Amino acid sequence: MEKNQIYKGEITGYSAEGFGICRIENMVCFVKGSVRKDVCLIRIVKVLKNVCYGIIEELLVPSPSRTASLCPHFPKCGGCDFHHMTYDEELWFKKEKVESALKRIAGIDYEVPMAGSKQVSHYRNKAQYPVAVKNDKVTTGFYRARSHDVIPMENCLLQKEKSNEIAHFVCDFWQKNGLSVYDEIAHKGVLRHIYIRTGKDEMQLVLVVTQKEVKKLKAFIAEVTSEFPMLSSIVLNIHPDKTNAVLGKTNITVYGKDTLTGEMCGNIFEISPSAFFQINKEQAETIYDQALEYAQLDGTQTVLDLYCGIGTITLHLAKKAKKIYGIEIVPEAIENAKLNAQRNGIENAEFFCADAGKGANMLIKKGVKLDVICVDPPRKGMDENTINAILTLAPEKVVYVSCDCSTMARDVKILSENGYKLKKASAFDMFPRTSHVESCVMLERE
Repeated sequence: MEKNQIYKGEITGYSAEGFGICRIENMVCFVKGSVRKDVCLIRIVKVLKNVCYGIIEELLVPSPSRTASLCPHFPKCGGCDFHHMTYDEELWFKKEKVESALKRIAGIDYEVPMAGSKQVSHYRNKAQYPVAVKNDKVTTGFYRARSHDVIPMENCLLQKEKSNEIAHFVCDFWQKNGLSVYDEIAHKGVLRHIYIRTGKDEMQLVLVVTQKEVKKLKAFIAEVTSEFPMLSSIVLNIHPDKTNAVLGKTNITVYGKDTLTGEMCGNIFEISPSAFFQINKEQAETIYDQALEYAQLDGTQTVLDLYCGIGTITLHLAKKAKKIYGIEIVPEAIENAKLNAQRNGIENAEFFCADAGKGANMLIKKGVKLDVICVDPPRKGMDENTINAILTLAPEKVVYVSCDCSTMARDVKILSENGYKLKKASAFDMFPRTSHVESCVMLERE
């Protein structure tokens, strides 16, 4: 097989990234933008030892699940993966992705129920827009796939509509007043990103800038708050470093509150700009309810919530726990969590700022006996120190909320080899139109 050769093939499934899969001359071929049951002519663009990559040269028989994209920027923009297929097909892919990870990595054959999102568009309560100058015009949009080339767009179908409007207002003000935009190649300029969060009844605007001094800031604040009265907070995030990270380390509130007020599972939260908060509130509540159900609390158990963030899961579990500990490495998030517990009248929650493994080991040294441990780690999953601490603490149940089913399956395998058995597993679509999928599993000590 050689590059640029054309073959006929039928797509039979998907890779973990959402590429269509077919077999050509006994070799697995990944075809971006294809849909299961597409029959097409495929041009080979890359050949490796065991797999190859192709693009659709001609679509001969479209899949019944193929659909026209509602987004004019798809697939140029790298923000979405699945505007070319029906939502039912997307859910099929995500269910299969979780089941495949459990079987392939953990060796567990389990049929996972799949919960779709109530909102498929405009569901994100957090938006991070890169800013660039294109054809002498200050513009925003999202990066082209695997690049830092900004694709200008008027209306992202994933972001809240009001967020799109605010982002364009910022760009128009910058253009009108001749203000500086950051150039990452030259490492010069001021405005890098526009970061917007939507809370319970308000919004927060964060301008990611390279310096504290921003020209015409007072005029900007007056105009943007007049146009968008729901803005309760405007923050400058100071980010002078030459890095791909969106946010810097310093926040300066220049209008209104330091935090944004949000609501989750009946609790009210104050959220700092750098603190994590789920971007699809309604679906997050579904997952947290599932975690609570899996924990099977009756008011007599002591619980540990690792990677607790600002306490969203912790305070939900606290309602039915005797005592709950929350551990999080981000100091700002822990301060938020403590205040959120007070604000909601929850007195049985205690929070510590520490790495997950170190925090769990601290409880071991204190002689704390735990009935349930809940974890919600980042995509990389749990490290060895954290898993060893869980095994030492030996709770009856481990409830694992995951944003990456491969690392979840890896950790489930380790726990399964050390006295635990997977009893329940569910999948949730938190990020419609992307290849990401959330899962929640429960393991019991045998």
